[in-house]
Amino acid sequence: MMTNPYEPEQNHEQDPQPGAAPVVTVGSAAEPVAHSFGSRVRTYFLTGLVVGGPVLITIYLTWSFVTWVDGLVQPFIPVAYRPETYLPVKIPGLGLIIAFVGLTTLGFLTANLVGRTLFEFGEKILERMPIVRPVYRGLKQVFETLFSKSGSTFRTVGLVEFPAPGMWSLVFLSTPPGADIMAHMPSQEDYVSVFMPCTPNPTTGFFFYVPHREVIALDISVEEAAKLIMTAGMIQPGGSGAEPQRALATLAATARAAKANRTPAAATK
Repeated sequence: MMTNPYEPEQNHEQDPQPGAAPVVTVGSAAEPVAHSFGSRVRTYFLTGLVVGGPVLITIYLTWSFVTWVDGLVQPFIPVAYRPETYLPVKIPGLGLIIAFVGLTTLGFLTANLVGRTLFEFGEKILERMPIVRPVYRGLKQVFETLFSKSGSTFRTVGLVEFPAPGMWSLVFLSTPPGADIMAHMPSQEDYVSVFMPCTPNPTTGFFFYVPHREVIALDISVEEAAKLIMTAGMIQPGGSGAEPQRALATLAATARAAKANRTPAAATK
């Protein structure tokens, strides 16, 4: 069939059929999406909240602590020696400085022979008081455990298979149980005291004794584990970017390896 060379060539592939929907041609370059005024305000507000929130909360907590210490120390300072007596404004932090100097001086005197003798004499007096004695013993043991340089309290993070097989929880390792508690343990293998904090408040949780072989030690700090618990896993250890994913993958691999090692041992029993 011959065609007329003077007629324009028709493209039959692009001709819409009767009853078909029209074809809409989209350009290669996407049109920019216009953000509304409310969306921009929301973005700016969230950015300011992320930047300023931690700073304001840190300042508030620091100011509250300084004010609390000033309120405790100020009654022991004579009015004639207070700076606000001679200055038109009150200077915060004076009580904190005095408390720091006083505690440092007390530690220096206790390290000497005379100061140690006086301290032991005062401690003997407290030991003879019926009501004060248990309170003093308990507080002394807590402070010695928390602030001892050689202690191992809450310096190691581990994994314990809890609350069900295949589920792992973060725990903080403490000191081994004493001789009185070990005497009532079902077996004489090595046990360790662990504290499993709850989310989002890590000051509450469960304290129990577990065999040392059942705990998987982790190479993360206590601060990183606390942030992981308080944020319910939103802040992973290792920083930002791909590091949290690698850290989480390492924890999962450690748990799987421990599970694989225990399965043959359980099958032989």
